[in-house]
Parts: sequence; structure tokens; C-alpha cells
Amino acid sequence: MTLSGRDAYRAELTALAADDERIVCLEADLGGKGHPFQSAYPDRYFNLGIAEGAMVDMAAGLAAGGYRPFVSTFAPFAALRAAESLKLTLGYLAASVTVVAPYAGVSGAWFGTTHHCLEDFAVLRSVPGVTIAAPYGEQDMRAVVRAAAGSGRPHYIRTGRNAAYESLPGSGSGSGSGVGSGIEIGVGTGIGIGTELPLVNWANQGEPGQACLVSVGEEGTRLALEATALRPELAHAHLTYLDHHHLELAAAELADRHDRFVVVEEHRREGGIAEGLALLLPRCEVSGVNTGHAWPTEGGDHQEVMAQLGLDLPAVLGAADRLTAQPV
Repeated sequence: MTLSGRDAYRAELTALAADDERIVCLEADLGGKGHPFQSAYPDRYFNLGIAEGAMVDMAAGLAAGGYRPFVSTFAPFAALRAAESLKLTLGYLAASVTVVAPYAGVSGAWFGTTHHCLEDFAVLRSVPGVTIAAPYGEQDMRAVVRAAAGSGRPHYIRTGRNAAYESLPGSGSGSGSGVGSGIEIGVGTGIGIGTELPLVNWANQGEPGQACLVSVGEEGTRLALEATALRPELAHAHLTYLDHHHLELAAAELADRHDRFVVVEEHRREGGIAEGLALLLPRCEVSGVNTGHAWPTEGGDHQEVMAQLGLDLPAVLGAADRLTAQPV
């Protein structure tokens, strides 16, 4: 059975902890019953309750003592409520702390605006030195967790709630898969640990002159896959690593193949990946399909709330049509 992103994180971290006693797991009252890490290593598992800033501060102390802390809480409470602690711990101290943030975007759906997070890329991408990832599928998540555990550098990993997706070909299978160039996490920042993921995972090659969809995260990638199933002439490039350093490398590869891009992301327009790529690709046309400026006013499941905000399949196809029709 394919695991959701947050369950894949828990399973992979538990497996890694068997061979690395430095790994500790901190949760902010999200563990639930039967957390695999807690069951396997109760002396290395800490539930801090709804004290997210204190949890990140505690992780900083553990990292200073030689541990590799992984902390997890809802994305809005990690990226927004604990923002000051994240800035100091992940940025200023460059501590070996990995933050895993489920319930990103509007995956909390009917939990409402307090449990939605459409601003985390904007916050975390403004903190120097943080590696930012938004995996798609179980194998993608497992590979990101392995890279974070081995790097000893600060990471922010974004995922959804319970959705489970099969990873794209090439995810977690090594950079020699032929679907994109390999990357080293943090090259240029003194890290230099290899990962199994391609820098750009080309899910669909597309045709010349057509727009290229650039997918970010779980729901952006789902929509891009649905779009190319209907319109195979569109290219589709999936990005897992989204901090400035890795986005800069990805931009160079994207520009080698295409000159018009539609970035699909479950995030506000401001501070999102479309804005970042537009600055890095000044000779290309870059547009975005995102959650815009509105606040959800009605309940619904994840996809219904996304549609309220303008992020759905018709919006993706419409953006691709408009961009393809424009001269470059």
C-alpha cells in the first residue's frame, strides 16, 4: 500500500534511526496512537504538545549536542507560529534540524483558515541556508528524508495531510535514471551530500512551442499530471527542491529545453515558486496557477477548497493555452 507523505516520513525516519542513534523525533501533539518511531525508540521520541516554538528551540539544543532532530507539526504552526524560532535555528545557527510540515496548503480543508498554510514558501525561502523540499509520492519523500538525515544541514519538508500518490519515475532511484540531472543537496553551501532525486524530473517531454508545466508539491503535481494526460503536447517538469540554490540550478535546465512555463503550486502568488523562477528566467515567459489572494469562505474537501481559490484543472489548462498562444 502506498503511504501518504507524512506516513512515509515516519516510516523512513524510523528505519534510519535503527542505524543512527543521533536521530531523534519531536512532535507537537500529532503523533497519534501507534507512531512507529515512538514504538521503536521511545527514549528518542518527544511529544512537546502545542508548543511549536519551544519544540524548535529544543531541537536546536539537541543539534548543538550532536543529535539529528526531526520535528513535525502542522505547516501553519511550523512556518508561521514558530517563524522566529525557525529563523534563528535553521538560518542563523544553521542547526542540523529538519522540520517536516504536513497539512500544507489547504490540505486541512474543513479545519479552516487557522489550519491552512499558503505562505510557507515565502517565509522559508527568505531564510538563507535552508534546504526546502516538497516531495510528491512515497519514494520522493523517503529520498528527501534520507538526504536530510545524512546532510546535517537545516531542512524544511512540506507535505499534505492523508493523500497518497505513486512517485514519478526516477524518484528515489538515482540520478542516472535519464529523467533529469542529478543534484547534490546544498552544493555551494558546504554540504556536498548526494541525493537520489533528479534536479528536474521530466514527467512529460512535450512538443516544441508548447507551454511547459512546472509542478510543485503534491497537488500541483497531481494537476499537472491530469493536464498532460489530456494534453500530451504539454511538457511537465516536476521540482522537489525549491530553495533558491536548487531553484537556480533547475532554472538553467528548464531554459535549455523550453521558453514558456506555467508553475502550478498550492501557495499564494506572492513569495511562491512562480515568482522565484520568473526572476531566474528573465528571457522566458513564466506564469503561475496558484491560490491567489482570496480566503476560503466555505467548507469542503481538499480539492473543493483549492477550486474555491482558483487552483483546479481548468485553470491549469487555461493558463497553458494562453501562454502557448503568446509570441515569445
